[in-house]
Amino acid sequence: MRVMGLDFGSKTVGVSVSDPLGVTAQGVEIIRRTSENKLRQTLARIEELAKEYGVETFVLGFPKNMNNTIGDRAEKSLAFKETLERRTGIPVVMWDERLTTVEANRTLMESGVRRENRKEYVDKLAAVYILQGYLDSEGMKNGKN
Repeated sequence: MRVMGLDFGSKTVGVSVSDPLGVTAQGVEIIRRTSENKLRQTLARIEELAKEYGVETFVLGFPKNMNNTIGDRAEKSLAFKETLERRTGIPVVMWDERLTTVEANRTLMESGVRRENRKEYVDKLAAVYILQGYLDSEGMKNGKN
């Protein structure tokens, strides 16, 4: 069973996928779009990747505010969830992604990636953190840790 992690942003979607055992997450790619509201090509690419990897579940980052409220970005993520489920027929789990982008940037900085190059990788790495958090949680529930 493979799970795909998605970090849905206004212009990019970071994509990660689990190994077949559902233990580790690996970055796949960053899907870029020219306009925030143009999702057709983005959805088509996600659908292609889901078929290629045999994905049974999506984990979509849920960008809640630090005070646990739902803002504009979280509302857009919920709408994207509905569209993605309708289009693919694959269930989407919302996963609290607070601070994943901060953590991804910190990791890239500590790895020596120059500031101007970080945006090239940060969304994919954030998708890895989102998916890994979910996989770790599922492993704990199922006693796989």
